[in-house]
Amino acid sequence: MAAIAFLAAAILSFGVPGVQGVQQELDSMEVMRADLVMIDTMKTFGRLERPPVVFLHDKHTEALLQQKQDCNACHPADEKGRQSHKFKRIEDSDPKAVMDLYHEGCITCHTETATAGRKSGPVTCGACHLKKPTVISDSQPMGMDKSLHYRHTKTLENKCEKCHHVYNEQKKTLEYLKGQEGSCRYCHGETKVENRIAAQQAFHQACIGCHQQRLAEKKVSGPNECSRCHSLEDQKLIEVVKDVPRMEVNQPNVVFVKRLQENEPPPTPEENTLMQQVPFDHKAHEEFNNTCRVCHHANLKACVSCHTLKGDEKGGRVQLEQSMHQSNAGQSCIGCHNNQKVQPECAGCHENIYQKLSGDTNASACLACHMEPMPVTDGSTQQPAELAALMLESRKKPPTPYPADKIPEIVDIGVLTNQFQKARMPHRKIVQALEKKIQGNQLAVAYHGDSGALCQGCHHNSVIAEKPPKCGSCHGQPFVERQPVRPGLIAAYHQQCIGCHTRMGIEKPAATDCTACHEKK
Repeated sequence: MAAIAFLAAAILSFGVPGVQGVQQELDSMEVMRADLVMIDTMKTFGRLERPPVVFLHDKHTEALLQQKQDCNACHPADEKGRQSHKFKRIEDSDPKAVMDLYHEGCITCHTETATAGRKSGPVTCGACHLKKPTVISDSQPMGMDKSLHYRHTKTLENKCEKCHHVYNEQKKTLEYLKGQEGSCRYCHGETKVENRIAAQQAFHQACIGCHQQRLAEKKVSGPNECSRCHSLEDQKLIEVVKDVPRMEVNQPNVVFVKRLQENEPPPTPEENTLMQQVPFDHKAHEEFNNTCRVCHHANLKACVSCHTLKGDEKGGRVQLEQSMHQSNAGQSCIGCHNNQKVQPECAGCHENIYQKLSGDTNASACLACHMEPMPVTDGSTQQPAELAALMLESRKKPPTPYPADKIPEIVDIGVLTNQFQKARMPHRKIVQALEKKIQGNQLAVAYHGDSGALCQGCHHNSVIAEKPPKCGSCHGQPFVERQPVRPGLIAAYHQQCIGCHTRMGIEKPAATDCTACHEKK
């Protein structure tokens, strides 16, 4: 709910029953609440003279329901029947008028409630404008993932016009255009812009308004309370639909990533330093992600519509190549893939791999996306999408692992033999466990194309080979001063083994139990 304001003047305490001990009650409230609204809108008129007011929305909703009142008691409707999310007003006028609305509305309601002998709220300045509030917001963002979207479309019988609309500049009206459905956030931003209300207000008007209408019609509805949407505990209780049917919006199954905008002339030979085109499995990425906004963060068009080869203002001057390869951007390909590397089944290896190049990957990894084009016989009528599908199919075969008899079963590590017996590492068992973890993971299959790719998790700075060099060939014993970033052999073993167990959530052997690996002499 949009923040509302409460700038206090000096108000004497009302001597009415039901308000004694208000401060003590505030002190004993829950520390974390999802329905906390800080009433601070008066700051739009200038500097606040008193601290913002801590307002617990759900507590007020519950109190109104007990008196058989609803949201209209505080929130009026505009000329179109849409409920305002400001207190007792549609728009902010002058500061005195807004302040008077709160003082008269809130204090009068609290006084009348207390006079009636019911539990009520504070009526003094200090009891509302707390210098040290005891309540902290733990409100979580609420989004429309594909499971929740499917439940809504099913309930509303695929009537997309109930939620989706676009603004007609000529008619100055909102209308529904089939095939142009997109995220609400594509138009509604964080703040109001001209005739577009802020996203928060748009969501609450549309969602709560619909829920209230369905409740009035005695139909199955969604929540109206803040905590039911914004509490982490309540979010975990939301029903998740498995195997959600694919949302059809004329999107491709497989396509080549576009490098040029419509009618854009091709780059000159001097400018054309691009690698091979990238075949993109759009359908597979839909199945993996919960919302289209993971990639299409501005609109549903191709990335190149905003991120051009040379960079465009509407794309924030981020070039197409940058938009695909930024390692710290969740919307980019590399950034999204890097987020997967921190998962326990991947982090054991990837968190400890030192990159050989200054970039985020090596040259061989580039070929996992930038594939060599397949030869096409003369006269072929295959369309680019069909070619892209064939190219993608060719890389879905998992790498053929090295034969088991070529992988040492046990590797004896005798670095600490002056104190312990040799550590016996079950080498083959570890390799086979890693192979099992990537089975069925198409991302891993695409990037682990070589039989020895998994070996790089431990043998991180050696070439891929059936018999990579031992750890001691790089890590000296002891630490080598001329290579300060390279740990000594003992440190390397412990960083690698214990670090891998920790990141992958392997409980045994415990990091503090030396004898689990090193039997004492």
